[in-house]
Amino acid sequence: MIVAVYRRPELTLEEFESYWRDTHGPLAAIYGRVLGMKRYVQSYGIDAPEIQAFARSRGWVEPPEALAEVWWESRDAMEAAFDTPEGREASRILAEDEAKFCDMTRMSAFLSYENVVFSDF
Repeated sequence: MIVAVYRRPELTLEEFESYWRDTHGPLAAIYGRVLGMKRYVQSYGIDAPEIQAFARSRGWVEPPEALAEVWWESRDAMEAAFDTPEGREASRILAEDEAKFCDMTRMSAFLSYENVVFSDF
């Protein structure tokens, strides 16, 4: 799952990143495992004028402040974990905390699969 993460407008970028990393991150480590997550990554945006110019030249919209990437063993495993009392409670706790630092009116998420076209790694 890929989540586009936007900060609450009253928070500075530093406050947003600090809360997400230092408060929400540890919660995600606990409750994400209850939800069967196998991996959770927070990716923060970097000020990169050359990328901003590239995006503007293509007519792209402003990006989110960050992305979250979440892995499960399978889609079935994800669905099963969310469909338990413990999973529903874990999801509730995480959502309640997300509302403290995220602009919930702008957030979006989607399930994805990788199609590696090439990789030099």
